[in-house]
Amino acid sequence: MKLFLSAIAGVFLLWLFSLFVIQPFVIPTESMQPSLNPGDRILVNRTAFWSNPISRGDLVVFDGEDSFSSEPGNFVKRVVGVSGDRVVCCSESGEITVNGIPIAEDSYLYPGDASSEQQFDVQVPEGKLWLLGDHRSQSADSRSHLGDPGGGFVLESKVVGQASFIIWPPARWQWLNSHSFKEMVD
Repeated sequence: MKLFLSAIAGVFLLWLFSLFVIQPFVIPTESMQPSLNPGDRILVNRTAFWSNPISRGDLVVFDGEDSFSSEPGNFVKRVVGVSGDRVVCCSESGEITVNGIPIAEDSYLYPGDASSEQQFDVQVPEGKLWLLGDHRSQSADSRSHLGDPGGGFVLESKVVGQASFIIWPPARWQWLNSHSFKEMVD
């Protein structure tokens, strides 16, 4: 009986841990390649933004209901614009600019993809984010929802957490780095 109660307590604690601290997530599409591949299993740090603000370059998992979908469902994308930012595509050299400064995307943009084939010029409203996939030619992201009621923006309150670690397959075990370009555009 003691062993059974210990097992139940362990399962309960694991459930609480995944509910409030770390949550697994499976990557369903190619939209975040090369950073994340379809079938990768990642851990999402649900506490990452409790004491630190969401920043440009962060990989976030968010509930896309009312912004990317009419149904509840989680998505993973990279933060390109935060509240108050003006995000424009594209400069004369084909780069996305944030507050007039081109951002360096070489470290994560899918090889051969342009920053965007779609032109846009948006001002990110208070409490919202502008999110893009790393594999731009395969990503339905903020650009794809410009004409929708939410304008392609995602509420910060819909962010579940920060994509932190690839746990499967074992050959891809690695910490996921946010490619911060915050200092370039502030």
